[in-house]
Amino acid sequence: MAEVSKEYKTVTQIAGPLVFVEKTEPIGYQELVSVRLSDGTTKRGQVLDTSDDIVVVQIFEGTSGIDRDASVKFLGDTMKMPVSKDMLGRVLSGSGQPLDGGPEISPEKKLDINGAAINPWARDSPSDFIQTGISTIDGMNTLVRGQKLPIFSASGLPHNELALQIARQAKVRGSDEDFAVVFIAMGITNEEKHTFMKEFERTGALKNAVVFLNLADDPAVERISTPRLGLTTAEYLAFELGMHVLVIMTDVTNYCEALRQVGAAREEVPGRRGYPGYMYSDLAELYERAGRIKGKKGSVTQIPILSMPGDDITHPIPDLSGYITEGQIVMSRELHRNGIYPPVNVSSSLSRLMGGGTGAGKTREDHKAVSDQLYAAYAEGKDLRGLVAIVGKESLSAKDQKLLDFADIFEDRIVRQGLDEDRSIEETLDIAWDIFHALDLDQLNRIDRKYIEKYFKA
Repeated sequence: MAEVSKEYKTVTQIAGPLVFVEKTEPIGYQELVSVRLSDGTTKRGQVLDTSDDIVVVQIFEGTSGIDRDASVKFLGDTMKMPVSKDMLGRVLSGSGQPLDGGPEISPEKKLDINGAAINPWARDSPSDFIQTGISTIDGMNTLVRGQKLPIFSASGLPHNELALQIARQAKVRGSDEDFAVVFIAMGITNEEKHTFMKEFERTGALKNAVVFLNLADDPAVERISTPRLGLTTAEYLAFELGMHVLVIMTDVTNYCEALRQVGAAREEVPGRRGYPGYMYSDLAELYERAGRIKGKKGSVTQIPILSMPGDDITHPIPDLSGYITEGQIVMSRELHRNGIYPPVNVSSSLSRLMGGGTGAGKTREDHKAVSDQLYAAYAEGKDLRGLVAIVGKESLSAKDQKLLDFADIFEDRIVRQGLDEDRSIEETLDIAWDIFHALDLDQLNRIDRKYIEKYFKA
C-alpha cells in the first residue's frame, strides 16, 4: 500500500467525475484518495482502475476546481462505513454524513462498504413471512425474510408512496426480535426528499430506520457508493446485532444511470443501450447481499425499486434484475389511470419464494389455495374483457359474466387500498373469501373442499 505521507502532482487528465493520475508506485484497487486543490481545499476520491502507467480516480464531490497543479495523496485504505446501533433514527447523506443535524456517528466498528460474500453453503433458506400490510403482496406475492423482491415501476407511478407504506408497515409476525428498515434513496429530487422525511416523521417510522439520501444534484460517483453504505449498515444490524432488516432501495434506475455516466467518462466500450457490460455483475453484488446465514438470528431482506424507462420490462435494468432476484412486483399504468392504489399488476407479478413462507403456522392453511383461485379467476375475467369489447357483454354465458364482474370486484376490493391501510394477512384472506361469493361454488376449482367448508360462509 502507498505511504500516506507522499503527495504527487501527476494529474494528466480530467474527464467528468474522473481524474487520471500518472502512476508512480503500486496502488490498490478501491484505495481512498485525497486531492488537494490549488486553493488549499481537499476533495475525496477512490481508485477506480489501475494499469501499468495510469491510475483512474473517481472524485466523490465532483472534479470542479481540480487542475493539473492539484496534489494527489493515496491513503492506503478502502472506504469504510462507521456503524453503531445508535444509527437507528438517523438520516445520512449518500456519502454517510449526517443530514439531520445530529452528531457524527460514534462507531462501534468500521466496515468495508463492499461487504463480504456470503458462503453459499452458509446461506439459510428464506422461509419466514414478512407482512407488509399490502394485500397484493402479502396475499399473492408473499415476501419472506431473506428474499430480494424488486418492484418494477415506471415514470409517474406511485412507487415512492408504496415504498414508504411498506417501510412503515412491514413486520415479522410471531417474532419478538428487533425489526429495522434501511431506506436508501438514490438520485431523488429535493421534493421527493422532503416527502420522504415528512412521511417518516409523521408516522414515527424513523425511530426504527436508517435513511440514506442521495439527491439528483449530488455527484454520480456518490450514487454508486450510497447503496453499498446502506447495505453495509443493514448487514451490521442483521448479522452483528441479530435484527431483521428490510432494505428498500429507490431508484435502482438512477444508480444504473450513474454507472453509465462513469463508464462513458472512462471511455469504456458500452453494452446494451449504452450501459456498461459489467452492469449484471454490479447489480448482483448489491442484490446478493440479501439473505440469512445459518447460526445467526438476523436477516437482510431487499425490496429494490426501479422505474422501467419507457414502461419497457425488457429494458436492461429490469431484465437483468429479474435474472438475479426472486420474483418481481409489477406496477400497472392502466390501474393507476383508473384511480386504483397501489396499482399492482398481479398478472405480471411473482414471488418465487412464496411457497416457503406461507401455510399453517406461517400465514394460514388456506393461503396458497386462495391465492391460486384469485389468480385463476382474475385471469379469466381479464381475458373476457377483451372478448366483451368485440361481441358485447350480453353474448356471454351467466358463468362468464360472473367471471367478468369478478375482475372488477377483485381490483376494487383486493388491489385497492388506502395509503395508511395496514391489512393483516387474515384480513386479506377474509376479503378474498368474501369476494368469492361473486362466483358459483363450482367455479372455486382451485381450492380444496375442506377449506371451502371451513371459510366460505353463506
